[in-house]
Order: sequence, then C-alpha cells, then structure tokens
Amino acid sequence: MASRKKLTAAARRAQLIQVGRQVFAENGYEATSVEEIAARAKVSKPIIYEHFGGKEGLYAVVVDREMEYVIRVISEALSTGSPRRRAEQAALAFLTWVKDNPDGFAVLTHDSPATASSTSGFSSLINEVAYRVSDVFAKAFKEAGYDPDIAPIYAHALIGMVTLVGQWWSVVRKPSVEQVASHIAALAWMGLRNLPKKPDSIGARR
Repeated sequence: MASRKKLTAAARRAQLIQVGRQVFAENGYEATSVEEIAARAKVSKPIIYEHFGGKEGLYAVVVDREMEYVIRVISEALSTGSPRRRAEQAALAFLTWVKDNPDGFAVLTHDSPATASSTSGFSSLINEVAYRVSDVFAKAFKEAGYDPDIAPIYAHALIGMVTLVGQWWSVVRKPSVEQVASHIAALAWMGLRNLPKKPDSIGARR
C-alpha cells in the first residue's frame, strides 16, 4: 500500500487557509474551533499552531487575503472609463465577487474576534473601497466645478449602498448581478447628475 505523499510546508499552509476559509464561512469566527479545522484538514492541532499560532492567526490570514483580492478587482474596475462607467464597473465588480466567492463574502460579513482591531473585516473593506472611489469622485467633482472635499460623502454612500445590496443579493440570488449593478449605478448616477452644488440645509428648511 503506497504511503500518502507528505505536503510541503507551503502546500500545507495553503491547504489550511482554504479549509479555514470554508469553516469560518460556515460557522463564523466564534463558533469555529481549531479542532474542527484540524479534522477537516486531516492534520493534528499542533500543525495549525505551528503555521498560524492559533485560530485567530489563521483567521487574520484568511481575512487579509480576501480583502486584498476584492480591493484589487474593484481597483481595476475603477481604473478606466468615464466617472459613470467607473461607478457601474465598481458595482458590478463587487457583486460579481459576492456571486463567485460566497465563502469569502461570508467570512468578511460574519462575526470577528473580540480582540480584532477596527482595521479588520468588513468595515475595513468598505472604508478602503470608499477611499479609492473617493479619488474618482473628487476628480469628477473638481472638473464639474463642485467642491472635491465632499467626495468622500458620496463615495461612502455609494459603497454602503452596494455592500448592503450585496448582502441582500447573497441570500435571494436574483436577479442577475448585472441587472442589480445596473439599477444601483442608475440610481447613483441620476442623483449625482442632478446634484446641487450647495444642497439646502435640512435645518434651515424647518
């Protein structure tokens, strides 16, 4: 009977990251145990501690990799085209990630360790993507004669809308992400196209 081929350290680490991603997606951080990850990966618990120092270390690697990926694809979507086209492409890129990477999306939207900083997880993802969208908006606002300093307000509003719709879509899974992205972009663009340079103060109208 042939013996099972031993994985290299790099291959074992990659396997543990993949297994951890699946288990964290299913259970969330708190309900996941090192024992379950080890059992799924068919290794002993010390192997996980050797590679990651424990559950939180593995979780941090999974989150960092997922965030790096989604930020990259959204940044690429924002890199070319008119401001409207970039907004459409960014919405579609995010929703496509939700569709194609349900485990990654679940990991980022599940609970996180109580010891985690505010720079981890979904809130960090939203802030980072909004920051990049702000650059696109600021340039467009300046060219149109608007104050570019207000761009972060609209960037966070757009990204907040897209991410919440993404959470909803991840449950219902319809209509298609292309249709959903088109509706989000149309709503955002109609508002931006008719944006007053100085909206009336809500307090002043009372």
